[in-house]
Amino acid sequence: MAVIPDIDPILDRYPGAGRDALIPILQDVQERHGYLSEEAVVRIGEHLGLPSSKIYGVATFYNQFRFRPKGRYHIQVCRGTACHVKGSLAVLEAVKRELRLEPGQTTRDGLFSLEVVACMGACGLAPVICINGEFHAKCTPRKLARIIAECREKELTHVES
Repeated sequence: MAVIPDIDPILDRYPGAGRDALIPILQDVQERHGYLSEEAVVRIGEHLGLPSSKIYGVATFYNQFRFRPKGRYHIQVCRGTACHVKGSLAVLEAVKRELRLEPGQTTRDGLFSLEVVACMGACGLAPVICINGEFHAKCTPRKLARIIAECREKELTHVES
């Protein structure tokens, strides 16, 4: 059994655990690391006596789990009914085009990641996106381009300081 420093303390909280502990363990590991690495999946499988394929099967079923680290600016695009009616598909397409990114991916520089969510509960602000917990209401492709440019500008300013 491989020892992975940040994962083993989590697994130690689940001694003798079985398949029923899989989701809580996955949640704890992702909370600690931000995503589920291949090494983490293998180690969880060893701990629970399950093949990695079963771990991936469960984790890929739920859209809460990620297999790549989030970008510094994690963009969530709401695709709920109100946002859909108000044009969130155009916003999503603009993000994908602007960043050359598909949902679930992170840019090579680690700056941006993209996630599509079913509903953010901010229907009155539709269409809405959320970047690192900050909501942007009545988003349009043009507004989105400005927001992304501002994020890039912050990074340039941060690097130069």
